[in-house]
Amino acid sequence: MTANLFAAVPTGLPEEETLELAAGAGVRIERIVSCGHASPPGFWYDQDRPEWVALLQGDATLEFADLRRVRLRAGDHLTIPAHARHRVACASSDPPAVWLAVHYPG
Repeated sequence: MTANLFAAVPTGLPEEETLELAAGAGVRIERIVSCGHASPPGFWYDQDRPEWVALLQGDATLEFADLRRVRLRAGDHLTIPAHARHRVACASSDPPAVWLAVHYPG
C-alpha cells in the first residue's frame, strides 16, 4: 500500500496537525502540518527521546532554550537530542510547513 506525504495537506488549520504514519519497537514517524503556527508563549517541548525532523515544504524556525534559533527551509533536517527544550518560533502558512518527524530510542 502506498501513500503520499503531500496528499490532503490541510490549510487554514486552527492548530498544528500531527498524523502518525508508522510506529513500532520504540519508533514513531509523524507528518506534521503547521499553517503559520508557533508554540504558545512560554511553552517548550521537552521530550524523553531524540527526534529527527525534516522540513519537506515551506519554512520554519525552531528556538531552543539555550537561545539558539535554527531556520529551516524545505529539504533541511536536524536531530533534536532528548530533553533539548525547544519550540516552534514560526512556520510558513503559504505554503504550509510540512514536517516529517521520527521519534526513536536514545
